[in-house]
Amino acid sequence: MECENQTSLTEFVLVGFPYPNNLKDLLFIFFMIVYVLTLFGNLLILLVVVSNPQLHKPMYWFLCHLSFLDMTVSSVIVPKVIAGFLEGGGIISFGGCVCQLFFFHFLGCTECFLYTLMAYDRFLAICKPLHYGTIMNRRTCLFLALGTWFGGCLHSMMETTLVFRLPFGWRNQVNYIFCDIPAVLKLVCADTALNEMVTMVDVGLVATTCFFLILTSYMYIVSTILRIRSTEGRRRAFSTCTAHITVVVTYYVPLIFIYLRPGSQDPLDAVVAVFYTSLTPLLNPIIYTLRNKDIKVALWRTMNSPLLLPPGLALLLDGLQWSSSELSCE
Repeated sequence: MECENQTSLTEFVLVGFPYPNNLKDLLFIFFMIVYVLTLFGNLLILLVVVSNPQLHKPMYWFLCHLSFLDMTVSSVIVPKVIAGFLEGGGIISFGGCVCQLFFFHFLGCTECFLYTLMAYDRFLAICKPLHYGTIMNRRTCLFLALGTWFGGCLHSMMETTLVFRLPFGWRNQVNYIFCDIPAVLKLVCADTALNEMVTMVDVGLVATTCFFLILTSYMYIVSTILRIRSTEGRRRAFSTCTAHITVVVTYYVPLIFIYLRPGSQDPLDAVVAVFYTSLTPLLNPIIYTLRNKDIKVALWRTMNSPLLLPPGLALLLDGLQWSSSELSCE
């Protein structure tokens, strides 16, 4: 396909997702609240883990990485979505689009690897408890965590380079909420079949391999838990895994829906993208706080420490903790 005016393309317009015009203000407020709560919730997880020595364990070390990833993924996507409600369509420069695509896939792939690593950590803790302390030492945890970031960076560099080496025509409307590979490829005035195939195989291979490893880990975990004679022991073992299983499901289901359907132009894709770029980062700290006893105890200790939290914030957290306790009692 012959390209026209490919050198004049300096910016893109993020169309977003379809919504009634009379809901614009409401959606703006909703996304603003979601973004603020996402930053607050994940920062709180980081603060609680760092300030409580009893949480200085591999499980919570990886949870800190997950909280940081959730904050950054949300910060890469949501501010532009919010700006779109004010502008009637988010304007993003060509370089900004490149950066957004790169960092989204960098952080998303890193998170995918991290979920797998967290499942492996639970496998060792439950199935190999006598060897856990030896295997998951501080050096190993640091090496594994850095490995997830390095792998995510390599994946994103390859995908970003393959997309933006192609020529663009005069069209600049990205029919999506952010610059993602399937949406940006629609604007390319060249054959994109190879790129679509590489994206599906690459993303599909990473997601499928990680999901298979997570599934395998939990098959061994469940088998081991069922052999525990104590009912309380089984309950405690399951409770350490349910939070991770929940966040894995909320992460992988939208991922499979978006990327393993080549050539899809379904408007529902943008709605699904809102879920895993905006709501999943908010849900993760809530899930881990409500489902993890150690986190709840540490949260209570942190909010009662005047040296760590200002009185107003401590009072707010006290109310949240009270509400959580009431729900648990019911």
